[in-house]
Amino acid sequence: MKEKIKNKELDMMWKYVIFAYLLFWVMVLGICGTASMVFHASNLTMRWLANLCAWSPTFALLIMFRKLKPNLSLKEFYRKAFRGKIKINLLIITACSVIGGTLLSVLIVTVAEQKSFSSVFTLGMYSLPLSFLLSLLSGPTGEESGWRGYLRGVLEHRFGFIKGSLVLGVIWAFWHTVLWFVDSDFSGWSLIPYIISNVVVMTSLVIIMNVVLKRSDNLFYAIWIHLCFNFIYGFLVVDIWFYVILSVVYAIIAAGYLLYYLKDKKKSLQIVN
Repeated sequence: MKEKIKNKELDMMWKYVIFAYLLFWVMVLGICGTASMVFHASNLTMRWLANLCAWSPTFALLIMFRKLKPNLSLKEFYRKAFRGKIKINLLIITACSVIGGTLLSVLIVTVAEQKSFSSVFTLGMYSLPLSFLLSLLSGPTGEESGWRGYLRGVLEHRFGFIKGSLVLGVIWAFWHTVLWFVDSDFSGWSLIPYIISNVVVMTSLVIIMNVVLKRSDNLFYAIWIHLCFNFIYGFLVVDIWFYVILSVVYAIIAAGYLLYYLKDKKKSLQIVN
């Protein structure tokens, strides 16, 4: 009976994943494509529309919520998602890990290519407050209800912490597939390391998020980590070698978090026994 319930839960989960994929791709190609090619929308308008598309995992969650969580109200879902205590030290550590990992990658690339560190940074098209708002209202707030609020728990329950984190990383990465072809500066052979880097970096971010969420189960941490990554990334003008280095650096950081999790888990089991 329990196995039947698990299988039903897994079937619904995959239906959610497929729906979130299709909804995102339809919104990107339909809404953003039409706005750009037919109405020749401004850059700022396109950015707001892109932000709207980033909310597709949450839209999919809300549309399917009754089937995904039949015994839970939406209010109870979000109350549970944000129930953990916010710890300042975790916010600082994760910010340093994510921002530090990106800056270290920039440093390595600029030293290797004999460029100045500041040469890869740009002030961007918008003011700093607007850039922050745009970053906050895109993936960090738009995606996390679905990926970490809902999907993380189902995958961990079915596959365990490590395998569940890896599966979620791959799902999250390939959800961006349409953007790799319509919204990146890479094509031909350079697209291959770019895609690999996306998968490695996003899976690493998932591991970082999931380890932190084990320490304090509050969805705000996932939003915070996502924001720290996206915000600084928006000011970079980099080549493909940056992504290669970034994937290595983030894999090392994620491995460190994973080792901490395993060590902490072992310690907890010893205390219980």
